[in-house]
Amino acid sequence: MTPNGAEHHCNSTHDHMTSVLPPVVIIEMLLGLPGNIMALYVFCKDMPSWGTNVTFLFNLILSDFLLLLSLPFRIDNYLRDDRWIFGDAWCRINLFMLAVNRSASIAFMTAVAFDRYFKVVHPHHKINYMTLKQAAGVACLIWAVVVALRIPLLANNLLNTDNNDSHCRSFTSDKDLSPGILLHYHVFIIEFFVPLMLLIFCSGRITCTLRSRQLNKGKRGQRAIRTVLVIVGVFILCFTPSIATVLTTQILKSLGETYCNAYKITAQLFSMSIAFTYLNSALDPVIYCFSSSLFCNHLKKTLNRTGLIKLQLSRQGSMTSRTELGVMMSNGD
Repeated sequence: MTPNGAEHHCNSTHDHMTSVLPPVVIIEMLLGLPGNIMALYVFCKDMPSWGTNVTFLFNLILSDFLLLLSLPFRIDNYLRDDRWIFGDAWCRINLFMLAVNRSASIAFMTAVAFDRYFKVVHPHHKINYMTLKQAAGVACLIWAVVVALRIPLLANNLLNTDNNDSHCRSFTSDKDLSPGILLHYHVFIIEFFVPLMLLIFCSGRITCTLRSRQLNKGKRGQRAIRTVLVIVGVFILCFTPSIATVLTTQILKSLGETYCNAYKITAQLFSMSIAFTYLNSALDPVIYCFSSSLFCNHLKKTLNRTGLIKLQLSRQGSMTSRTELGVMMSNGD
């Protein structure tokens, strides 16, 4: 998903993208694949109980697998100097899967943060007593909305031809964009700023609530704070570079050829920022560990079984009073 030039006379180059991105993305895939496979194994085999938190985390894993399935084709594209050889249909599917991964990752990261927010700030809210079936229903609704918003990528021709070379990109320099691609642009921007504000709100409210109850120094309180802070940190690190550069390229594109050189530089920076988006799949297992003490313990047990490493398990049920954090740690936390 790379801008294709501000004007016909101001085309961006992708020299740095094709030389730097392949090894970076390969490393990210090699890091993300074993981490998510291990997480999937722990969730499916060793987790004793499922609740809202675990349900949302499991769906976060599924979104990462969409990315991991798509990355080999993007790596091949980068190794061929940004030339796409897999045809128009797979170009649409590939960009669709990448976009769905981004949207679903953001949605379920926000859902995990909101789940933590209600357990801490509103411990007696009925949302905290959501059944597994209801949590699964919420997850299905999130997937339905995400897929519906990204369907236009399957309905539009995303394969551009330049000097007999095919380029598979969802961001283009065309001024007359179809309604579907315009929707893609708007979703790309909105799904960053709205969740970011919600995540900051959740982290702030959780921290203030625990401090007011003087629970922020306990292990459970610290875990709740670390969870949302880690989510916010991963979110900002992975998604800010792409949104900042794509907005800049769109502004420079509207200003015309006067800012052609600035556009070329920013377009290359946008291409490079893709690596940060892909990094999300490698960092999500960190969120799993911070979000669920049960997951963290069972991950340690799984690693201990290999005999290659010996990790100490954290103590369960050490909370001094169940009313301290309400039902914050219920539902598999």
